[in-house]
Amino acid sequence: MKYFAVFLPMLSPDKSQEFRAQHLEFLAEKRKEGKIFANGRFVDGAGGLVIYMAETEEEVQQMVQQDPYVIQKARSFEIHEWEIVTEAVLPQ
Repeated sequence: MKYFAVFLPMLSPDKSQEFRAQHLEFLAEKRKEGKIFANGRFVDGAGGLVIYMAETEEEVQQMVQQDPYVIQKARSFEIHEWEIVTEAVLPQ
């Protein structure tokens, strides 16, 4: 399993507010599927970050393109494979 940091830079604060509930539902679904390690917004309003767990970047790209924020152009996205360094116990 690999980790991918997905930055969701703000494109439209209005659309982000409008589609927030759908975005959070999407994340909840992916979390239940075991595809999300962590997520959260940037407190300065710049957007947010989702850490996906997947085998390939292509798999992450497909998931991100289903996010209502991306579909509605509320946020853009950047995907970066992330080599996590932590002493926390991580899911396998």
